[in-house]
Amino acid sequence: MSNRKPLMPKATAVWLVENTSLSFDQIAEFCGLHHLEVKGIADGDVAQGIKGMDPIASGQLSREEIKRGEEDGDYRLRLQESKVEIPPVKTKRGPRYTPVSRRQDRPNAVMWLLRNHPELKDSQIIRLVGTTKPTIAAIRERTHWNASNLTPQDPVTLGLCSQIDLDNEVAKASKRVPPAPAGAAPVEPKAGTLLPTSETVPGLGPQPDVSFPEPPAEPEETEEAQASRMFERLKELGSGDKKEEEADND
Repeated sequence: MSNRKPLMPKATAVWLVENTSLSFDQIAEFCGLHHLEVKGIADGDVAQGIKGMDPIASGQLSREEIKRGEEDGDYRLRLQESKVEIPPVKTKRGPRYTPVSRRQDRPNAVMWLLRNHPELKDSQIIRLVGTTKPTIAAIRERTHWNASNLTPQDPVTLGLCSQIDLDNEVAKASKRVPPAPAGAAPVEPKAGTLLPTSETVPGLGPQPDVSFPEPPAEPEETEEAQASRMFERLKELGSGDKKEEEADND
């Protein structure tokens, strides 16, 4: 069975049932229907109110093809090749559909994208979260009617777009950003570090470095001095034991 079927198959089947002596199986296979459905069309139970469409007038069948099928019950009708080449219709992709329950989150997602990915174009933001250019402009200029209550939120977390779509749009936008000039030192982020008081306290200029002198190193003790110190310590311990014995005898 061929995958190519005529236009308006039921209307074509109605016309073939009414105007030809083709079998139900021939009509069913040509129109892509079940043979019981074709039998229902013949009995008036199916396709009531559908006007038959002439496949000969539409260039889908020839009279010779129909006559050949009427003479041979095993013959299968073949759809004629169209003489007019119809170019494929390219549908323009519109803005992403956003469920009603998520539409109040779109301004927060737009603010997050403007803050974290300023390289994105308005058209890319529209594709990601399904918003409009006036809304993006109002959020960027802080003239949005609910600007005081907006909080940046990740559109992926909100379910407005997938992480793959966001990564693809960011990758496209990064290609448009001019590279840093050769020899330029990379800018180190200051996040997580404490700033000096000269930058945080107004009116306080740079302060001189205050250095404290290191304590003098203690001289190393010789072996003779260590032995003498240990001997003196033993003598003190021995005299203390004698005094305790005398006190006990008294």
